[in-house]
Amino acid sequence: MTEISARSTESFEEAIRTGIARATETLRGVSSAWVKEQQVKVHNDQVTEYRVNLLVTFVLE
Repeated sequence: MTEISARSTESFEEAIRTGIARATETLRGVSSAWVKEQQVKVHNDQVTEYRVNLLVTFVLE
């Protein structure tokens, strides 16, 4: 298991997809992910960024 952070300007779902895509670039056998934390960045009373911390589970070969 490893922890990664990802962000998106669109949504939490997009941040998760971005994180998984990044994890599968360097890890083989990714089998699941757990959203450990979610947070947003706010600027001028508007949400400008969605952030997630993911715990990614993968199988070692």
